[in-house]
Amino acid sequence: MRIHAVPQRQGALVDNARLLPDGCLALSRLAGDIAGIEPHVVPVSTEDSPAVGGVANRAALIVNRTAQLAALEAPEGPVLTIGGDCGTDVASIGVARFRHGPNLGVAWFDAHPDLNTPETSPSGAYHGMALRALFGEGDPEFVAGPALRPGNAVLIGARAFDPGEQTAIDRGLVTRDSFPGEQIYLHIDLDVLDPGEFGGVTYPEPNGLSIAELVDAIDGIPVPVVGVGITECVTADETELRKLTPVIEAVTGALLRGAPA
Repeated sequence: MRIHAVPQRQGALVDNARLLPDGCLALSRLAGDIAGIEPHVVPVSTEDSPAVGGVANRAALIVNRTAQLAALEAPEGPVLTIGGDCGTDVASIGVARFRHGPNLGVAWFDAHPDLNTPETSPSGAYHGMALRALFGEGDPEFVAGPALRPGNAVLIGARAFDPGEQTAIDRGLVTRDSFPGEQIYLHIDLDVLDPGEFGGVTYPEPNGLSIAELVDAIDGIPVPVVGVGITECVTADETELRKLTPVIEAVTGALLRGAPA
């Protein structure tokens, strides 16, 4: 198993996005301590760049994606990706889809479905387009190829929707009631948690999951877990991060169970 820290912030546009790199690195160190693995830090751009084609910071995001794909070329076993914003999981899931085939499913633990395109996004923030890109829709520089099959992603904990995202849900691009696929990748945006449980996230939303509920959901995944991403952490406070220990233990356990013997 490997841990990749991807301290990308350019996919998020709110003020506290500047805290994503430090949050990413601190969380990756905690995950490394728990798993007994030295995290690999993927070198990413620290610069902003102009919005192009409805995607803010597009050039910087392309630089970051290139670096991340290089890091994913020859991983030793499954990879736990620690973001950064949700856009860091597009490369990880795209590589998993390529390696594991069309029956790969994705469990998208997130307060937001991230199903916008550059045309529907109200902000141009790339992290709100991440899941849509994995279905092959959006900016051609970022879309997955091969793409996820329609219906092969399940939303868990989503509770804040833009109109364009709801349209994608209504046409069946994602499901909300079953785990799809023969193998699965877990995307965990920490805003799936209720802010009273863990508040160090980019976009906190009320009425989220408890840490215990998230762990139970991870432990209940009925198929092998082949990859995990944990994203949108904006705190480096050790006491606050330690609240996530059960989540990290659950995902590392799931990855090790899903790894080939």
